[in-house]
Amino acid sequence: MMDFNSAIDLGPHANFIIAAYIGVLIVVFGLILSTMLNAKKQKNRLADLDAKGIRRRSDK
Repeated sequence: MMDFNSAIDLGPHANFIIAAYIGVLIVVFGLILSTMLNAKKQKNRLADLDAKGIRRRSDK
């Protein structure tokens, strides 16, 4: 049976591999957060326009 350390041996480039994964996670979470904030902003802008009586052209 293989032990845990030999199962995930990343070799001499372990630091680079781990840093790359951390970097990718930061970028992905940043993109998700940015998308969520932008969606909220757009929803609020549409609600403001709707409250002012400005309708979408496709709403006719």
